[in-house]
Amino acid sequence: MIKAGILGGGQLGRMLLQAAANYPVETFVMENDPHCPAAHLCHHFVKGDIRNFDDVYNFGKDLNAITIEIESVNEDALAKLQEEGVNVYPRPEALRIIKDKVKQKKYYEYFSIPTAPFIITQSAKDVAANQEFLPAVHKLGMGGYDGRGVQIIKSPDDIPKCFDEPGVLEKQINIHKEIAMIVAVNEAAQTTLYPPVDMVFDPLLNLLDYQVSPAELSENILWKAEAIALKVVKELKSPGIFAVELFIDKQGEVYVNETAPRVHNSGHHTIEANYSSQFDMLWRVILNYPLGNTAAILPAAIVNLLGEVGYTGDAVYDGLEEVLRMDNVFVHIYGKAQTKPGRKMGHVTIIGKDRQDLIFKKNRIKNTLKVISGKIDS
Repeated sequence: MIKAGILGGGQLGRMLLQAAANYPVETFVMENDPHCPAAHLCHHFVKGDIRNFDDVYNFGKDLNAITIEIESVNEDALAKLQEEGVNVYPRPEALRIIKDKVKQKKYYEYFSIPTAPFIITQSAKDVAANQEFLPAVHKLGMGGYDGRGVQIIKSPDDIPKCFDEPGVLEKQINIHKEIAMIVAVNEAAQTTLYPPVDMVFDPLLNLLDYQVSPAELSENILWKAEAIALKVVKELKSPGIFAVELFIDKQGEVYVNETAPRVHNSGHHTIEANYSSQFDMLWRVILNYPLGNTAAILPAAIVNLLGEVGYTGDAVYDGLEEVLRMDNVFVHIYGKAQTKPGRKMGHVTIIGKDRQDLIFKKNRIKNTLKVISGKIDS
C-alpha cells in the first residue's frame, strides 16, 4: 500500500479521498483547518501551511507520492521532495509555469499555442499606458482563484479597478462560448481526453454557474480543441490531471484561456456521468494503473451551489429535500459549516439523455435549492 499525500483539504481533496477508498492507498492530508471538508476522510490529517517550505517538506518526506488540490503550494519544497524520490503530481516544473499567469501566457506564446493577445504588466501604470489595447481583461499574475484576481477593463474609466501588481493584460475576445477539456497523462506520457463541457459563468461573481456535457461543437471545432488541449499538456511534460479552459470566438477560432494542473470544477460531473471520474483517473495515474475509460455514460449538467447573497453564518440548505426527490439528480455537499456570499458549498449533477431536460432541471434546481444561514446579513 503506497502512502499518498494531498496538499489542501477543500472539496477537491474531499472528492479525491472518496475515490481513494477504492484503491490500496494510505492517505494523508495537510491543511491549516482541522475542520476542513477533507479532514475526516483521510487516514492521517496534518495541520500545516501548504505555502510554507518546511511544512510541505516535512509532510511529504516519508510519502511515496504527493498531489495538490490548489496551485498556491510551495513548489520549492515539492521540487526537493521530487529530488529525494517522492513522486509529485503535477511535476513542480509544470506547477511553476501554471501557477503564475505571466509564465503561463509566455508558455503558450513560446509553444505557438493559440491564446488571446496579451501585454505583461508590472503595475497599474502599465495598464494606463496601454489604453489602445482596451477592451481587455487584467489578470493578477499570482494568487488569483475562483474569479478573484480578474478584472474586465472595458474603457479607461475602468482602469482604477486593475491590479497594481505584476499581471497580464489580455485582449478581450468576442466569445461565442467557453468550454473546458480535462486531459489525463500517465508516467509513460500516454494521454486520454474527457469529452468537452460547455461552461456558463455567473457574470457578477465570475464563477462557473453551470455546465453541460458534452459541449455542442461542430466536428471541426472539436478536433481543434482536442489538438490544442493535448499540446498544452504534452509540452508541460508532467503526469497528472489537467483542465484546459478554452474560448471559441464568433469565427470558430479556438484559444486557450487558462490551464489548471489538478482535478477541476469542470469535471465534477464525471463522478456519475463517466465510466472513470476525474478523481478515479488521478489515482490511476498516481498508482501507475492503466488509464480509465473517459467515455460518457449519459449527458450531464452541473449546478454549482454558491452561498446566497445576504447570508453569512451556519449553512442551511433550503429546498434540499425537494431536489433529492428529483430523478437522476445527485447532490454533493462539501461539508463547509459556514456559508458566505459566493462561497462554493456544493454542486448538483443531473444526468439524462435529453439536453433540454437537463437544462429544465438545472433551472428548477437553481430556483429551488439555496444555501442560506439562520441569520440575514445586515
